[in-house]
Amino acid sequence: MNIQWYPGHMTKTKRMMEENISLVDIVIELLDARIPYSSKNPDIDDLAKNKKRIILFNKCDLADERATKIWTEYFSKMGFAVIEINALKGTGLAEVTNVARELMKEKIEKQRARGRIFVPIRSMIVGIPNVGKSTFINQYVGKNTAKTGDKPGVTRGKQWIRIKKDFELLDTPGILWPKFEDQEVGKKLAFTGAVNDTILDAQTLGTELINLLITINPDCLRNRYQIEFDTIEEPFAILQKIGKSRGFLLKGGEIDLDRAAKILIDEYRGGKLGRITLELPEDMEKMMQRKIEQERQKKLDAKRRKKEFQDRQ
Repeated sequence: MNIQWYPGHMTKTKRMMEENISLVDIVIELLDARIPYSSKNPDIDDLAKNKKRIILFNKCDLADERATKIWTEYFSKMGFAVIEINALKGTGLAEVTNVARELMKEKIEKQRARGRIFVPIRSMIVGIPNVGKSTFINQYVGKNTAKTGDKPGVTRGKQWIRIKKDFELLDTPGILWPKFEDQEVGKKLAFTGAVNDTILDAQTLGTELINLLITINPDCLRNRYQIEFDTIEEPFAILQKIGKSRGFLLKGGEIDLDRAAKILIDEYRGGKLGRITLELPEDMEKMMQRKIEQERQKKLDAKRRKKEFQDRQ
């Protein structure tokens, strides 16, 4: 399953962020707490390398609490300030301004020493599509300042938002990166809704989700859909059991697998399967190792092709 989705407006967004990064003191990045590594745009680290950083684990109510603590410790060790939030309910949002002020404490004191008392802290809010930025901003500001939606790509332009007299926020549209070098990342983004569903085949995505869930928590499927299966069963067979259990039948008694897959995906996204995190830092290390191996194989293949070409001459 090869997943790539990079609409043209994302190129403009990246350019806009590059043009405005010098205007801000802090970069606040929203991550999906269920996929902290896969929802972290690698371009942001390069863009914000000289800025103070805050990571917000959004949708923490949908993620495994133990896993979120592991990820919080992981990013804290890397030098990020980390806050767990639920943008929909407003949980954790009160910490953001205080953490930002603490990060900028030294600069604020220097400004005050020069007589500049009300110079605002300026921050840029970034994140992938559908990670909850607009919902966060609406809750944070306390009014409908930013549009919200359950589809990726709702926010299309930048806007400055004054939170308090001393704190301003630059909102940006959700942005992915041009190519998912590891397709496991692309799949997880698709599972959580960061990739537009219209470009994906529901059955394929559903079976891929089942394949991952039976390695993490197979009981979430057994309990939710009241089905029995062995973890060595093919994910497609499990999807059939889900469809049959829900009574999703077409004319002639054939199981409606598209409907079963869409329900499965929607119910995972909505937390109805339980609080499930799809990756841990150790999985990220495996991905990095896999990437190194893929690069090594590419070089070997290129060397082999070059030799075959020379031998034919």
